[in-house]
Amino acid sequence: MTKRIKAKDLPEFDAAPYLDNEKAIAAYLTDILEENDPGLLAAALGDIARARGMTEIAKSAGITREALYKALRADSAPRFDTVSRVCEALGVRLVAQPLHP
Repeated sequence: MTKRIKAKDLPEFDAAPYLDNEKAIAAYLTDILEENDPGLLAAALGDIARARGMTEIAKSAGITREALYKALRADSAPRFDTVSRVCEALGVRLVAQPLHP
């Protein structure tokens, strides 16, 4: 008989180590955006910013490091201008695509 693993016993997954190039970052953000969840988007941008260096991204985005951490928490709903500035600092942009091509 196999032992059942409870979800609470699993280690927390950290995407940051896998976000080491623009292609991986763009694919990650595309998947996240499909969920249409502002908190999830904020957390994903936080993952990417940590992968790239939170201090450097904050500086490039014109936001204090503390404010960036606060804006990119999973329970936050960052303003569009914050998301836009962080994306620019990360070297990516959000693109609209038709739902039914």
